[in-house]
Amino acid sequence: MIFALYTQAHRELCLCLFDANCPEFFAPNERAEYEAFLAPGLEGYLVCIVDDEVVGAFGMHDAEGYCLRWILIDPAARGRGVGSAMMTRVLEIGDGRAISVAASHKSAPFFARFGARVVEETPDGWGPGMHRVDMEL
Repeated sequence: MIFALYTQAHRELCLCLFDANCPEFFAPNERAEYEAFLAPGLEGYLVCIVDDEVVGAFGMHDAEGYCLRWILIDPAARGRGVGSAMMTRVLEIGDGRAISVAASHKSAPFFARFGARVVEETPDGWGPGMHRVDMEL
């Protein structure tokens, strides 16, 4: 498993990861926001590569504390330790500092496994039927 800095060469692969996780973990209306996020010059976003394939992506942003941004895992890679490896890397980058996570009600249990606690819940916060769960790790 290799973590590499995101480049524009990864753009379509990351959009495919989003599509593979929608609508289970992301609301369809979030795709435009993710596309805009993947703009040239994006810093601090990493892709996870296994056997020469991008199987995950995530970013950390340091603005008044760390926040985890757009963590995606290929559904075909679930159960292979990719999520655990990504979260281990997130915790290493955070270096003991609090990390905010804006999850959905469907992804919140994943983050809770790593010690994240719920701070606030917003019904339909990401779109109809996709509730926002703000957490702190």
